[in-house]
Amino acid sequence: MRAVIVVSIVLAGFDQAAPATAQDRVDPMAAAVAQWFTMIEQSFVSLADAMPADRWTFAPKDGEFKGVRTFAQQVKHVACANFGFFNEVEHKEPPANCEAGGPSQATTKAELMQYLRESFAYASQVMKRLTPANALDAVEGPYGGKTTRLGVSTLAVWHATDHYGQLVVYLRLNGIVPPASAGGTP
Repeated sequence: MRAVIVVSIVLAGFDQAAPATAQDRVDPMAAAVAQWFTMIEQSFVSLADAMPADRWTFAPKDGEFKGVRTFAQQVKHVACANFGFFNEVEHKEPPANCEAGGPSQATTKAELMQYLRESFAYASQVMKRLTPANALDAVEGPYGGKTTRLGVSTLAVWHATDHYGQLVVYLRLNGIVPPASAGGTP
């Protein structure tokens, strides 16, 4: 009987999840911002992937669309901006000229999708390191202006969301329902 009790206690101990290490923990303040960034990441990446490769050169022409970016240019701009914003958060030099796509040589759908995914992954890692102790540290740069780490992080959420909304129009003008609208992502 004792052996059964001892084995039960030992096995119960294996059933418990290991506690997160300090390195794995995300401050609740950072998690509050990161949840919205993760949501736009999922929606934006699935939207970009939904556009067929042969339509990435599409830019609306009818109506008030003079001089707008192509679909590919929009995606490249958002990827560059993600790197730019979060380089500023880390007090690093951001990539130059994100308005025009920045320094990345990516041009094909596959290359731009990889660049986009890498930009969101990098941004998410930086955002997870925000804490109440460093969130209000001053940062300054060409993309976020004079603000704080938290300010640039929330600007990045807004920026990706703004361009997501623009690209929804591009998809719909091509007869494609965005995955988030079709129930594919949050």
